[in-house]
Amino acid sequence: QVQLVESGGGLVQAGGSLRLSCAASGRTFSRNYMGWFRQAPGKERAFVASIGWNGGVYYTISVKGRFTISRDNAKNTVALQMNSLRPEDTAVYYCAAARRVSTVDTAYDYWGQGTQVTVSS
Repeated sequence: QVQLVESGGGLVQAGGSLRLSCAASGRTFSRNYMGWFRQAPGKERAFVASIGWNGGVYYTISVKGRFTISRDNAKNTVALQMNSLRPEDTAVYYCAAARRVSTVDTAYDYWGQGTQVTVSS
């Protein structure tokens, strides 16, 4: 069992930065693949980034070069550093855990409650 709690969302102007954090509980955190997804109003939940237990990362193309995912297995945390934010990045961001690498939300077994990110133009 893994419990996830996100923090760090907020309102920022276009071009600004935010750092999202996800605190995880559960003894198997270090073996999980961790992902960030987002859901904008009226849209389906979409993959943003993931990181494997060994540090391997994947990004959706629209955030590549702007967002960085990282994890600290000793602290059971995963972070998403978001730079050069755009209004189209506005969404609820979710942290999730899976047992295998995937960009598909159905592969993730555990989810946080979400944190709102709003980027004004």
